[in-house]
Amino acid sequence: MQPKICMERHGLTRMGICAGKLAGALALVYALAAPALAQNDKMTPIAAPPQPDAIVLGTGALPGATVQESWHKQYGSTFARNVTVATLTPILPARDKATGAAVIVAPGGGFRTLSMNNEGWDVARALADKGVAAFVLKYRLVQTPADMPAFEKAMAEMFSGASRPRLHQNPAVELAPQIADARAAFRLVRSRAKEWGVDTDRIGMAGFSAGAMLTMATTLYGEDAKPAFIANIYGPLAPVTVPADAPPLFVALAADDPFFANAGYGLIDSWRTAKRPVEFHLYEQGGHGFGMYPKTTTSTGWFDGFARWLGMHGYLQRKGA
Repeated sequence: MQPKICMERHGLTRMGICAGKLAGALALVYALAAPALAQNDKMTPIAAPPQPDAIVLGTGALPGATVQESWHKQYGSTFARNVTVATLTPILPARDKATGAAVIVAPGGGFRTLSMNNEGWDVARALADKGVAAFVLKYRLVQTPADMPAFEKAMAEMFSGASRPRLHQNPAVELAPQIADARAAFRLVRSRAKEWGVDTDRIGMAGFSAGAMLTMATTLYGEDAKPAFIANIYGPLAPVTVPADAPPLFVALAADDPFFANAGYGLIDSWRTAKRPVEFHLYEQGGHGFGMYPKTTTSTGWFDGFARWLGMHGYLQRKGA
């Protein structure tokens, strides 16, 4: 089915994604609670780490939530789940290095967990080292069982396809709480831009897996968010209807990604057809969820490529420099 037909049939006038493909992509992203790594995959509950700089975003508690936030270790990273109140954590560059550019970082984890190290804090620190202010978005998540064995069982059922959530066809509906959190993040950064050394017109967003889906939804449905640039790191690449003012897009994906590497590159084609800037890195190997993990594959170089891309667009220099 062609994207245009899907768009007309299902009324997805901005996203432009075939409903069947969208539902499939959402189901896969819901299933991705952790990176696809073979070792250290045991989930070990931990106490919530100190987050002294986290700022509550004011989008309220997740409607209907009954399970409270908890944390665990897996794959050598730290994960949060059952997030019911969204926060934003600034990680700022030294004042003498600051370029005025900023990135809101959206970790992934299937909208059921958040990979806070590998796709959050570690990314933010690397950006700050380049002079870019970074803000890690801990957005609200789909509720999961509080008990770890019950959570593991639920995720196993998700992976097997035995139990999947019923999905709306419109991501603006399906991801409404998360989009609200992202919009609030942009508003907060703009409201405190002077304090944080940020130029209000140079704030972008970068997301990983489910966070990449949120980044795209924020771009297309976020109304006042209006990111200056965006990065989709191993997220779905379904075609979309591209706004005339769509921001520059950076995409990184491994060709052996078990979830999103075999469904075409419609997102890239959509951006190119709309004559909007897009850069696409397709790595031979890397799997899913490589993030900031050091690996022997060339996918480990995605951050260097992203930084060079930011530099090409002038974001690693002060405005007017």
